[in-house]
Amino acid sequence: MRSGPKHKLCRRLGACVWGNAKCPSNKRPFSAGQHGSAKGARKKLSSYAQLMLEKQKLRAHYLLSEHQLVYYFNKAKAAPGKTGEKLYRDLEMRLASVVFRSGLTPSIFAARQAVLHRHILVDGKIVNRASFNVKPGMVISINAQHSPALAGMALKTDVVPPPYFAVEKEHAKVTINRDPMPEEIPANIDIMKVVELYAR
Repeated sequence: MRSGPKHKLCRRLGACVWGNAKCPSNKRPFSAGQHGSAKGARKKLSSYAQLMLEKQKLRAHYLLSEHQLVYYFNKAKAAPGKTGEKLYRDLEMRLASVVFRSGLTPSIFAARQAVLHRHILVDGKIVNRASFNVKPGMVISINAQHSPALAGMALKTDVVPPPYFAVEKEHAKVTINRDPMPEEIPANIDIMKVVELYAR
């Protein structure tokens, strides 16, 4: 899980990890600090550095620790099918990811906090684990009685949910239609580079 300045990595990568229009990287697409150059060309990265940066993007996008990402990679590798697709799908179907991606909260940070503070219901029951695996058919909602302000915030978001979610803003809830396809996931990450890095 990433700590410290939220958009420091975004500036180093030259683009926002979370697609936030207000991210400083949109105006200053270079590293922060005295060694970050607004004038000079970006330093060309080695193949290994490119793989590492893609892994950092993935970790930041889903708020994962290194230990958590290794766990998900090993789980995907052990199951039948393509490792990259399974890894991406498992991360996208974490409860915190679903709450964020569906637009129930404005950021992945707010989504994780909402889950940990017991504001999120899964099929009508409180679940306070951000890593909880959500499955097709489940209904995720904000506990409006416990947190009316959060439910009201969900009404104001202009997020267009991906096709594997059915969102009802007026009720602050989302139904999982099906598992996502990798190409449908709205995250600018090359998952195969992460698989290549861990497969070394």
